[in-house]
Amino acid sequence: MKKVFRTLIAGQILAVSVAHAGPDIDYLHNLQQQGIQPDPAAGRQLWYAQQGDRSCISCHGSDPGGMGKHIKTGKAIEPMAVSVNPERYRKSHKIDKWFLRNCKWTLGRTCSDQEKADILSWLQRQ
Repeated sequence: MKKVFRTLIAGQILAVSVAHAGPDIDYLHNLQQQGIQPDPAAGRQLWYAQQGDRSCISCHGSDPGGMGKHIKTGKAIEPMAVSVNPERYRKSHKIDKWFLRNCKWTLGRTCSDQEKADILSWLQRQ
């Protein structure tokens, strides 16, 4: 009886651990499911667009396959291109976190879901 009980408890602990870890999420696919049609050309244009003295390339560099460097802190930034860094876009909460920070800093506002889809679709091709 104790062995069966331990097995059940171990199974429940494993199930809870997996549930809390959460699955990897295809963020762009979720945006498309909402009816958003990504435009890689618009994503590229937004990536290189200057907003005053700032742009995405200010920190991430002009080559999304290369390392970037934060303009204020000097901290290294991993490549943004999916071909170089495929794990970068797996967790939706991290994608939301970085879009929120970076869009506010670069554009002075949050990015729309369309802009997110455009940039992500362009980065998928890099």
